[in-house]
Amino acid sequence: MSHEIRTRRGALALFSALASSAIAQHRKLDEKEVIRYERQEITVPDFPAKGYILDIGGGGEGVIGQLKPNETIAVDLIKRELEQAPPGPLKIVMDARDLKFLDNSIPTVTAFYCLMYVAEPDHAQVFSEAYRVLAPGGRMLIWEAATPRQEGERKWAVFPLTVNLPGKQVRTGYGVPMGAEPHDARYFTRRAERAGFVALRRQAAGLHFFLELQKPAAR
Repeated sequence: MSHEIRTRRGALALFSALASSAIAQHRKLDEKEVIRYERQEITVPDFPAKGYILDIGGGGEGVIGQLKPNETIAVDLIKRELEQAPPGPLKIVMDARDLKFLDNSIPTVTAFYCLMYVAEPDHAQVFSEAYRVLAPGGRMLIWEAATPRQEGERKWAVFPLTVNLPGKQVRTGYGVPMGAEPHDARYFTRRAERAGFVALRRQAAGLHFFLELQKPAAR
């Protein structure tokens, strides 16, 4: 038995060959290759933020851009993903491993279900770049699913998701290749701390989690 899934998010960095072959298209996968989770629901409140918000991987649904259209700069490696995102934010084709912003220039960085599409060896560089462009005292906010490690024939994890925003609801889903180790809140917290971030808050709801990180204020 096979089932069709779509890896609809653009990669922020180079995928494994498996993910690259399926990016931005429908691909038939044998059900034995897939861990398919039940649909879950999360709520994203209108969080406080001053100045610009740099939304990494802000194409596709563009959830942060929908929430804060006037403040958001949405960057994505795939132009089509930005074109398909709802209008409102400033949209720029850009690689998260090489952000074209000045040091200490952005008050808030967000990553909404996009780090799962970054190749594991590139996570350190993405966090390093986010840390570099953040203003001292600035925050990085991450919403993500806990992706398990690849075991046996299981190569893909599929997360159907309903996102509640103020006054609207977004139904979506994410299909991602699994890596050599689990990509959960602890994993991303460790990577962020190595880049210099301080973890302020970690919240989990089922398979999904939220991280609030901060670049220490200048002394």
